[in-house]
Amino acid sequence: MSELFSFPNPVNEKAARVVAGIVALTALVALLTGWRWLLVPLAYGFIARAATGPTLSPLGRFAMNVVAPRLGEPKRVAGPPKRFAQAIGAVCTTLGAIFAVGFGWTTAADVLLAMMVVFATLESVFAVCVGCKLFAVLMRLGVVPPEVCESCNDIWARVPAPEQA
Repeated sequence: MSELFSFPNPVNEKAARVVAGIVALTALVALLTGWRWLLVPLAYGFIARAATGPTLSPLGRFAMNVVAPRLGEPKRVAGPPKRFAQAIGAVCTTLGAIFAVGFGWTTAADVLLAMMVVFATLESVFAVCVGCKLFAVLMRLGVVPPEVCESCNDIWARVPAPEQA
């Protein structure tokens, strides 16, 4: 059971950017068409990815197993900040779904959808993960202990060691 609820570390940033691109497009479609019901599958995807990485996320599996391998060698980044970002997405889209589908509060849902469009586009197009940046701030403030992400805490862990002759 612990394997099911694990998150990859490191993460292939190319797969994460593919997921973000599809999230951005889905959120944009929901905004432009008024199909706020799309918040429900968006919320499921974020919850699944935050809980299990790509294991229970069809989009995550597609990005990791189909698209990312076609984009060349993986670019490895730390997993804990990406999981934190997925959790933020889960909270925002779940609230948006509850607001829109449960209470008919479309303006509140649209604000959350617009945030998803902006943040997912930043990740997908520019490799700027706002959730990861917030994770780093929380680490610096001591809210997130250093042992949660050793590679985040030690910048030298990200620099490959020189080849031995």
